[in-house]
Amino acid sequence: MKYNPKYHHRHSIRLKGYDYSQPGIYFVTLCTYQQQCWFGEVHQAQMHLNQIGKIVAQEWLRSPQMRSALQLDEWIIMPNHLHGIVRIIATESNFLSHQPQQKRFHRPPNSLPSFIAGFKGSVTRKINQIRENTAIPIWHRNYYESIVRDEDALNRVRDYIRNNPQKWDKDPDNPQNIQRFEDKLLELPF
Repeated sequence: MKYNPKYHHRHSIRLKGYDYSQPGIYFVTLCTYQQQCWFGEVHQAQMHLNQIGKIVAQEWLRSPQMRSALQLDEWIIMPNHLHGIVRIIATESNFLSHQPQQKRFHRPPNSLPSFIAGFKGSVTRKINQIRENTAIPIWHRNYYESIVRDEDALNRVRDYIRNNPQKWDKDPDNPQNIQRFEDKLLELPF
């Protein structure tokens, strides 16, 4: 397909000017490509990981071992997305990444974007070793993040993550709900 700025214009959904390598707490959501349910199924309000979902879990848990500035809090893998709370703690490399530079065209080390890129890449490599079709991406190109600013917000996010499997039947990311919505549109009398 030829380049068309109408379709190929990419823009960041990150906060402009915010330094994602500074210590802080972040709530992240990583979605699968086209919301494919590749990680398992929810049965009776419990998430059951399949082989691919277990790879995602292993790599998520391995992340703090690979990145010293990273701590994990509450997290859950759903059929087509992952929710997690990530803490970036102060380290010498965080301090060094705050030093002025002429231009930065790379992700600062120990930053949230660097962690997400490394995590997605590692998961994709491991999954591609077992699946037959490596042409289809695993992950949606971007990810969602919000900065957790205080203890009350942190507790609300933790509750949201813990209760996610119980709410899967009503979750807008559940492909069955997308179909139900489309069916309701077809029933409208116009």
